[in-house]
Amino acid sequence: MAIKRMDNVGIVVDDLDAAIDFFRDLGLELEGRAIIEGEWAGRVTGLGDQQVEIAMMRTPDGQSRLELSRFLSPPVVADHRNAPVNALGYLRVMFAVDDIDATLEKLYKRGAHLAGEVVEYKAVYRLCYIRGPGGLLIGLAQELG
Repeated sequence: MAIKRMDNVGIVVDDLDAAIDFFRDLGLELEGRAIIEGEWAGRVTGLGDQQVEIAMMRTPDGQSRLELSRFLSPPVVADHRNAPVNALGYLRVMFAVDDIDATLEKLYKRGAHLAGEVVEYKAVYRLCYIRGPGGLLIGLAQELG
């Protein structure tokens, strides 16, 4: 038995439309949007009766997906968006981009801001962390050379 692939990464957001627009500007494509509810869904998550609006975003190469979820019920119970980068749990999603400066300029218009600064690593990558919609931590990497 072996893993075939990583299917998607899920992120809970408070404003689904803003998150979709942000990730579209980053270059992801909206694959679909739906309301997920019912007894079967609650059995998967352990939340019982739930109603969640989701949007599935696909990377341009078609190999990776990002599932954005906005819980309608039950309400969100914790908020990790302002946790420092050394907090336990999932940290961030990193995207490879062809031009980090042009990407940042586009995302600044959507309210993104740098968590630290853009740095160069051994003349191989330029890297940064940004805070996106609702404070989501996103990594950007530009391969050099």
